[in-house]
Amino acid sequence: MNISIRPEEEKDFRTVEELTREAFRDLYKPGCDEHLVVHNIRKLPICVKELNLVVCDDDTVIGNIIYSKAKVIKNQNKEFEVLCMWPVAILPAHQKQGIGSMLIKHSLEQAKQLWYTAVIIFGNPQYYHRFGFVDAKTYNIHTSDGANFDAFMALELYENSLKDISWNFYADKVFETKEEELEIFEQWFPHKEKHITDTQLKL
Repeated sequence: MNISIRPEEEKDFRTVEELTREAFRDLYKPGCDEHLVVHNIRKLPICVKELNLVVCDDDTVIGNIIYSKAKVIKNQNKEFEVLCMWPVAILPAHQKQGIGSMLIKHSLEQAKQLWYTAVIIFGNPQYYHRFGFVDAKTYNIHTSDGANFDAFMALELYENSLKDISWNFYADKVFETKEEELEIFEQWFPHKEKHITDTQLKL
């Protein structure tokens, strides 16, 4: 393999949506909607284009990562900007080879160089703790409805960048897809049956 990381280009858009669909298909629910999220984020001001990256094996795109801007808000009148890192997708045939970790580490370093201060995600703690993410409750940050749980995590890109930011996190509505919109978007992709997996049965 000859692995490299570069910024996503417009010519990659369709490929990235297809690989995101493959990476997330039937993972958390029958089918997936992550490829629609990627498609929609690119249209919005919250998209951080400098941090939309693809990872390639020679000239073939095999994975991607996308970042968007989000806010931690206190009492609806004080805001602190953070990054949201998601989705992160690697084609199934290239998973569990360290490529995803390489992409995440590279993107976090890029985010730091661009002077972003912190990243908040929802994900698997066993995976993301290795990159320095900790439970958001460590910083007394809560979801928009005041909740905390293991999959809700935060990372300071600079020491103490989240100090005294004990507020509520708000992600953009772009992550809340509608079934009818997904059905229309799916018509642009090859049909695949949806299945319930063992992972879903455990949720």
